Amino acid sequence: MNLNVTLVAQAVTFFVFIFFCAKFIWPPLTSAIEARQKQIADGLAAAEEGKQSLERSSLKADEEIGKARARAAEIIVHAEKRASQMVEEAKNSAREEGNREKAAAKAEISQEISRAREALRMQVAALAVSCGKDPVAGSRRQNPCRAAPRSAGRALERDHGGNCHHCAAICRSGVQACAGDRPI
Repeated sequence: MNLNVTLVAQAVTFFVFIFFCAKFIWPPLTSAIEARQKQIADGLAAAEEGKQSLERSSLKADEEIGKARARAAEIIVHAEKRASQMVEEAKNSAREEGNREKAAAKAEISQEISRAREALRMQVAALAVSCGKDPVAGSRRQNPCRAAPRSAGRALERDHGGNCHHCAAICRSGVQACAGDRPI
């Protein structure tokens, strides 16, 4: 064989191979490489967009958290004001109720004192009337004032000071009564 023929045959085969590769193998490889490059570029763009979106969301979230904290602080302040207001209302209500009860108790005590005085006056009047009955002439009679309850007798002695004569004096309060066993 001749070296020239072999060299020429190898050159023709080589060009056919190059043609075949350029026609059938190279276009799918370049399209696959271009698709991969496009996919990588799209991924990088999406990552950049995601990063920017994350930053915007983070800023928005921080802003919303700040608003929520401000609102929570406002609610707490309002609740504290309302709580102190309720405490003050309860104190005022309790104070008013205490004043009403105190006034009612004072009025009741005053009424009881008035009733007790009136009952004492009635007892003193009854004693004065019983002391003023017509006694047997010249005899010493039993003083009915001594038969009165001790409290009424003490009140008589206090009112009269123990200085009035038997059924003959009018006490300072204007009720006729006696405090002793002295004859008229």
